[in-house]
Amino acid sequence: MNGFRKNGLFRFVMGAAGFGLLVVSAGGCQNKLYEENVALREQARELQAENNALRSTQPQNAPLAPPEAASKAPASELKTSTPVERTAVAPSAPSAPAAGPADFGGDVTIDPVAGTTTVNFLGDALFDSGKATLKTSAKSSLDKCAAALKKQYSGKPVHVQGHSDSDPIKHSTWKSNQELSEARAKAVRDYLVSKGVATTQVTAEGFGDSKPKSPTDKSKNRRVEVVVMTR
Repeated sequence: MNGFRKNGLFRFVMGAAGFGLLVVSAGGCQNKLYEENVALREQARELQAENNALRSTQPQNAPLAPPEAASKAPASELKTSTPVERTAVAPSAPSAPAAGPADFGGDVTIDPVAGTTTVNFLGDALFDSGKATLKTSAKSSLDKCAAALKKQYSGKPVHVQGHSDSDPIKHSTWKSNQELSEARAKAVRDYLVSKGVATTQVTAEGFGDSKPKSPTDKSKNRRVEVVVMTR
């Protein structure tokens, strides 16, 4: 019986002691947590103070416009994406080559100052010596000249001018080089008219040997020139 009481008393004392230790331990933990909270709050205040100091030294950014301000912006300032309609583009056909200068059938000289285009035909290529009848071989060249006049110079005045050398006429029906140059110019004019050049567009005149082209080569002086007034 006494042993039982002693054992019960011992257990009671030990339990009370254990409870006391728990209370003391719990109190110690609470004190430690409190101190840590105080320390954290102090650190937070220090960090806040440093943050405020940094903000005061940095430039302030412009305030952002409220969302409703953007919605009130003019329609012209709003960027809108509209669908782009794509249409197929057919490949362009190759362009035709540019037309070259017309073939007048003779040597062409252009004088932009005088406003003339002159086609030169050697007399020996058009006529037999002392004659005013066109050779058959000369007509193909005059055909080209007539075609060019109708195509490019329709309505422009054309002067057919006959020229000769200075040698006196000995075996010819013509009394002078002047008359021969006039007859040859008329023969060329009549042929151009027969190929479709307007009669009112073409005139004929002869200059004899008054306008030589070369002082040494007489063959160049015997010629017929078709002068187109391009202005």
